[in-house]
Amino acid sequence: MTTVSQAASGTIAQGAHLTLHYRLATEEGEDIVSTFADNPATLQLGTGHLAPFLEQCLLGLPEGAHQVFHLTPEQAFGVRNPELLRRLSRQTLAQNSTLGEEYAIGDLVEFAAPSGGQFAGVLCEIDEETALFDFNHPLAGQPV
Repeated sequence: MTTVSQAASGTIAQGAHLTLHYRLATEEGEDIVSTFADNPATLQLGTGHLAPFLEQCLLGLPEGAHQVFHLTPEQAFGVRNPELLRRLSRQTLAQNSTLGEEYAIGDLVEFAAPSGGQFAGVLCEIDEETALFDFNHPLAGQPV
């Protein structure tokens, strides 16, 4: 990891501009996201580019540091919330689909939010009348 701007002491400080490579992996070592095969990421601490916990991990590291962080589910993508398993009517599913679209268990389906944004859920079950979706982040409940 290298920093573009940092504290006078040569360590990463709040507000620093960083250029770094990073890898997000499962506990088993399977890559979820990695920048190592491409260009590094550039960001500024304190602007919301990273979760606050990740920013705290970086603060105080020296330029050029290579560090591994093991994150609990609470520190990473949160714990699984059973209230985010929702059964929707097939009519709601149809309203958020293109005509004739077919779905399979495990599909990630996007829905329009009342605020105009989008949110997505993983299809867990489907029958003639309803579909069960999991709106938890796919990595919720997992350490990374």
